[in-house]
Amino acid sequence: MQRTAVRRVLPGLAMLTALAAGAAGLTGCSGGSDGGSTSDSKAGGSSAAPAQPGKYRSLPSPCRAAADSKKLKAMLPEPDGLTPEQRDQLYAGVADASYDGDRHVGCRWTSQTPEETRLLSVGFERVVSYDRGAASDDDKAKQVYVRLLTDAHLPFPGPVTTPGQGAANPAGPSPANPAASPPPASPPAGGAPSPGAPASGTPAPGTSPSAQPELGSRVLEGLGTEAFLDDKLSAAGATAAQSRTVRIVFRTSNVIVKVEYSVQPTAPGTVPPSGETQDKARQLAQALAERFNE
Repeated sequence: MQRTAVRRVLPGLAMLTALAAGAAGLTGCSGGSDGGSTSDSKAGGSSAAPAQPGKYRSLPSPCRAAADSKKLKAMLPEPDGLTPEQRDQLYAGVADASYDGDRHVGCRWTSQTPEETRLLSVGFERVVSYDRGAASDDDKAKQVYVRLLTDAHLPFPGPVTTPGQGAANPAGPSPANPAASPPPASPPAGGAPSPGAPASGTPAPGTSPSAQPELGSRVLEGLGTEAFLDDKLSAAGATAAQSRTVRIVFRTSNVIVKVEYSVQPTAPGTVPPSGETQDKARQLAQALAERFNE
């Protein structure tokens, strides 16, 4: 009977031993799978480095940045009879209200004479990407610039077609492609016009200011990383004075700069020339771009 009991117990122990071995094998496979999955996840996560922050971490004062430029007095003629204190206040500008001076700041100027009113505003916006894994500060600033360019109904600059490829226009730039319009000519050093040519914005002999050619809105080159100019005349009748507003927007790294310059004559039938108005706005914009590169 004892031998019979031993024979009955041994098979049961063998079965338990086999089950325990099988369970250990399954545990080992499961642990190896988890380890491999964790290793793959770490490898994939370390392959994408976060984008670098933008070049600019703060913003200068636009009132001070523009007032430091000698271009300001040319844009805002001084009315007669101002005291020294009033003159200083005129060119010092009025700062816009801002809740975050490191992200968005602006400044405004107003000059009124019997002949016209001139308005100027300058704004700086520092763009920050809150998801640098998807886009850098510069990438985000470029998106903001492209949106402003699209709102101005200007084409995004593309490759330039050289003559002989069938796309060039021998007669000059097409009005439908303002990006191809040439920039206004700047006067030579010292401000004197070239011999035989009228100064920028000055009517040619025998013509009126309203008869001068319109330069129009267009993409600009040589200003910041990318830039455009938007030129608009107010809707007015033939006998009323028309105001002209030139807005220049340019991007330098992760900062968007806006310059808006408006000339509003008082005499009926007067139209501010596009060449002179655009040239003054561009000179100030160029001085601001140099200020950011210092």
